[in-house]
Amino acid sequence: MRKPTLLLTGRDLQAQDFYDVVLQKRRVALDPRARRGMQKSRALVEKLIAEKRVVYGVTTGVGSLSTERIEPEQARALQLNVVRSHACGVGEPLSAEETRGLLLLRAHGLARGLSGVRPAVVQLLCDFLNRGVCPVVPARGSVGASGDLAPLAHVALALIGEGEVMVERNGRRGRPVRAARALERLGLRPLVLEAKEGISLVNGTQAMLAVGLLALRHAEALVDTADVAGALSLDALRGSPAAFDERLHRARPHPGQLVTARNLARLNQGSAIRESHRDCPRVQDAYSLRCMPQVHGAVRDSLSHARRVLEIEMNSVTDNPLVFAAEGEVLSGGNFHGQPLATALDLMAIALAQLGAISERRTDRMVNPLTSELPPFLARAPGLESGFMLAQVTAAALASENKILAHPASIDSIPTSGNKEDFVSMGMGAALKLRPLTENLTAILSIELLAACQAIDLLAPLLTGHLAGRAVDLVRRAAAPVNADRALAPEIARVGALVAERAFARILPRGR
Repeated sequence: MRKPTLLLTGRDLQAQDFYDVVLQKRRVALDPRARRGMQKSRALVEKLIAEKRVVYGVTTGVGSLSTERIEPEQARALQLNVVRSHACGVGEPLSAEETRGLLLLRAHGLARGLSGVRPAVVQLLCDFLNRGVCPVVPARGSVGASGDLAPLAHVALALIGEGEVMVERNGRRGRPVRAARALERLGLRPLVLEAKEGISLVNGTQAMLAVGLLALRHAEALVDTADVAGALSLDALRGSPAAFDERLHRARPHPGQLVTARNLARLNQGSAIRESHRDCPRVQDAYSLRCMPQVHGAVRDSLSHARRVLEIEMNSVTDNPLVFAAEGEVLSGGNFHGQPLATALDLMAIALAQLGAISERRTDRMVNPLTSELPPFLARAPGLESGFMLAQVTAAALASENKILAHPASIDSIPTSGNKEDFVSMGMGAALKLRPLTENLTAILSIELLAACQAIDLLAPLLTGHLAGRAVDLVRRAAAPVNADRALAPEIARVGALVAERAFARILPRGR
């Protein structure tokens, strides 16, 4: 059942609200109380213009041109020039989901009533969302300070009827068309920018935030999937679940560690494979098996920290200057600086690279005849057949690439705007790295799932645990056992699609 229209207030937006609008096309509207707050701050802006007061970006130029005074009769021209001059993005456009997220977050932030823009600005952003209008927003060109200037400028360009948009029909995005033509067809009027509205539209962290929130959703499913894949690998390698005893983890009670230990213990409950080697002489398993709670758990805690940062940012006002109508003041500051997000997004990348690295090590243990106690490379006829030899090589290549992608963007800075913006966050770079990184991790985990199921098949008639068995069934719907060499690329892709759909993550009990 479709959820009711989401009313934008600038406050109390939840991550699930974001995903409902971006992924499920939930409708949005400006809250009436927020409209009144916007009108009050707008009135103050107009009063200050009439009084010829000095207000950054309203009666002055922008960036290092802030010392240049602008006459009131030039206010509209300044805002139009800001939008046009800042639309310098390059590269592939943001995805439809990322763009919808950007539109929602920009509308929500302006609805707070601290930006001094008219309600009509938020209304048109809501119309874009509700009518399936996606501006073409090149992904690259933001240094993440003064916000995501270039990406946001391309959104503003579409709002004024310039640039290009794609219009969604029947669930599909059309080809890029001129914004003015698309708006005319939909009966929407382009925005005529008033004083301060151009700079408010281009100033903010909403591009890196939208990309980051979508990556976070994927990442949270991937760490759950890693628990499932790890449990299968543990059983396939005839490892011991003793290391997941809750008493051990209560002695070092990091929240994520406790969750993963509990998941692993539950997944292999009832395993006949485990019972077959209960009295074997092996005392401890390798770290990639025994330390899954500590490693996966650290990833969970890193993602939890990132979620807290992103949720705060969702309900923050990040343009400049801000208008405080009750006090009659306009204050210039630096809420647009992306450092909080950049640092959190880089932490996500590091954590996810670690998750891929430990998964690849488990895959190697299963295919390596020196460690597996299984047929070499899980082949039915080793030597004649190579089995999973190259699947592990692919996982190794992707894990190594992820280590490169995990290099922090946020430790870099480069001066811009005539050295006025002399320390920048590179937050958009941190966000964009997460897209290929999560795609690589999806493939790494898919390879581990396929290898683990092959290994478990080789241990038949013994069966794995009850919950883990559901994961085996999922894999087997996408890929048959490898009884002779064949191209595994299509099967890695099919299992990867199940990972992306959160099919393996849903196996885990809720309320953990």
